[in-house]
Amino acid sequence: MPPAAMSIDEVSDNLQFLDDWEDRYRYLIELGQTLEPLTGEERNPATKVEGCVSRVWLVTEPEERGGETILRYRGDSDAMIVKGLMAILIALYSGRPAPEIAATDAIGFFDRLGLREHLTTQRSNGLVAMVRRIRGDAARLATAQGLR
Repeated sequence: MPPAAMSIDEVSDNLQFLDDWEDRYRYLIELGQTLEPLTGEERNPATKVEGCVSRVWLVTEPEERGGETILRYRGDSDAMIVKGLMAILIALYSGRPAPEIAATDAIGFFDRLGLREHLTTQRSNGLVAMVRRIRGDAARLATAQGLR
């Protein structure tokens, strides 16, 4: 099931069910494999996430629904674990209004699941960069629309 269709509660439950870190890493890799691939044109400097050692791209797609802007995300990476982390972020943030995204603390979510403690420093920094990008884009959109 693609991350956008999988609820973050399902992802959280699945991760908490897995006690072994090798199983959790395999699950992250499986989640990453469900991401819709980006086109070559979508992999460009504007979509590249700065601050990641791996190459990471994030596409933000705003959609007007009921008078508010809902943001959908698609992403990709050349690293399997990072791609899995991106899948979790997409499940957490995609399909939500910009102000809600800007206010959601994904790092706290990853910490509560105990995921960050098993990431290398570089991967953890990359995760922070991806979250900063998602929340920053949402905050700018919310501010531009006078929603904050």
